Amino acid sequence: MSLGNSAALHRAIYDILANDAGVTAVIGTHIYDALPAGPLPEVFISLGAEVVSDRSDKTGRGSEHDFTISVITTQPGFLRAKDVATAIGHALLDQTPDFGGLSVVYLNFTRADARRDTDTQTRRIDLGFRARIDNQA
Repeated sequence: MSLGNSAALHRAIYDILANDAGVTAVIGTHIYDALPAGPLPEVFISLGAEVVSDRSDKTGRGSEHDFTISVITTQPGFLRAKDVATAIGHALLDQTPDFGGLSVVYLNFTRADARRDTDTQTRRIDLGFRARIDNQA
């Protein structure tokens, strides 16, 4: 099943970000799958939505994962959020990360969407990535 790789990829992405020196230098430990109760830090990373497509063929089973990682801040301006977004990109794309035994064919950056919510005074950068995973026999 194509969705079977989703949880493993999610765990691997979280572990990569949580253990990357560049990411932790700009965000500390404020990387969330689910937001904690109580007040949130001024800047944090949230692992977000994912769309999974089957990419199986006659040579084997596989899946393509389009997922979002968000940088959210209540600080004025986008500079700090962009620094965090840059660190995320370096952690995932500028090295050979360990994906916990998954056979990752590719991981690419696909988009960034920066926006300001004037009602809540937050800024948000949604980073889109695409990963192709082949199931190991």
